Amino acid sequence: MSKATRGTPRDAAPAPDDIALFRAEMRGVKRAAPVNRIEPWRPRPSPVPSQRLADERAVLDELARLGLDGDDAELEDDSLFLRPGLPRDILRKLKRTHWVIQDQIDLHGLASEPAAVETAAFLADCRRRGIRCVRIVHGKGLRSRGREPVLKRRIRKLLMRREEVLAFVEPHAIHGGGGAVVVLLAT
Repeated sequence: MSKATRGTPRDAAPAPDDIALFRAEMRGVKRAAPVNRIEPWRPRPSPVPSQRLADERAVLDELARLGLDGDDAELEDDSLFLRPGLPRDILRKLKRTHWVIQDQIDLHGLASEPAAVETAAFLADCRRRGIRCVRIVHGKGLRSRGREPVLKRRIRKLLMRREEVLAFVEPHAIHGGGGAVVVLLAT
């Protein structure tokens, strides 16, 4: 290469001699036939937020353990609960189904520990979806040992400890009576 061509920019147009030389060399060359196959392509799967899922699982396990802290103290009145500082007419409105029940979970047939985990997961999901009023059907405990309502006490203790639970009441018989609880959640 001469010194003059070294300093020329790369994007400069090729000289007419170079074009003619290229075409002379390519004379007789045929285009390659297109490949007779399709390159496989699949969209990438969306990433799995494994750490967030593990954190949520740990929180749900901790919340379930809170309901089983070993205190067997009887609740004075476990048929209703109102977070301190809220007006009492919330309980009346909740009992009269002023708020539409937007979702429910049925815990029949579950043991105490799995029922607490399912309840915690249900409440977390409802909060994530912005649901305001839910029903939790825990049953009356007629088939449990001593015909004691184990789930009823466990679930209601768990609800009292959850910050997003503003109030709960035992609904009228048509909505589950003593075997259910209607819960008002903070949004």
